[in-house]
Amino acid sequence: MAEAARLGLVVPARDEVALLPACLAALREAAAHPARSGVPVVVVVVADGCTDATAEVAAAAGVVVLEGGSGNVGAARDAGARWLLADAVAAGIAPERLWLATTDADSTVAPDWVLLHEIAAASGSDAVVGTVAVDDWTGVPAAAAAAFERAYGAWRDAGPAAVHPHVHGANLGVRGSAYVACGGFPPLPVGEDVALVRALEASGAVVLRTAASPVRTSARRRPRARGGVGDDIDRLASGYDLG
Repeated sequence: MAEAARLGLVVPARDEVALLPACLAALREAAAHPARSGVPVVVVVVADGCTDATAEVAAAAGVVVLEGGSGNVGAARDAGARWLLADAVAAGIAPERLWLATTDADSTVAPDWVLLHEIAAASGSDAVVGTVAVDDWTGVPAAAAAAFERAYGAWRDAGPAAVHPHVHGANLGVRGSAYVACGGFPPLPVGEDVALVRALEASGAVVLRTAASPVRTSARRRPRARGGVGDDIDRLASGYDLG
């Protein structure tokens, strides 16, 4: 399998003017990791039905900005991925040499996150499925935070060879050719990441699940995309609020 000639990073964002700068700063730091090979990195922010200055903040950071959409995170991730695929082809880069990775605008990647995806592409993987960690539990009862951490990390109880079961759009990478072959992110308001990974596995793609380089994400209880980690945290926290 060919090494990546370009890495494309997709960030769907809906009214994320407050948190997007930290997300983009973390991506810049990760792209500048000294151990990287120098493969170019292109960041695309998909301003998805925004009513605030998300697009302006992204443009000021020097990344590619796509505007439009109606708050459908699956469609937004796919729009970013398709733009990167088309741009790569126009530059003479075949889909198998484009590595796509996605994170979320309320999240910050680790300094070695881009390096991890670059290594995965070079190793022959078709996809990388990573984990998340909550960055700040402010506003969430301590007992709820502890319950979430216990449940999220329960897979580790199976021993050192255990493989995590989680899927997050905030920490996901896929080779361009594998993305095209399985149909890409479906236009779902939630669960588009799980659907993509299932399609990749069904197609026979080599999917690497790793807990290395977790993405730090927010614990806000009113998430932009419903049905994900934010709602899980809110359900737990609401139970402890009532108690």
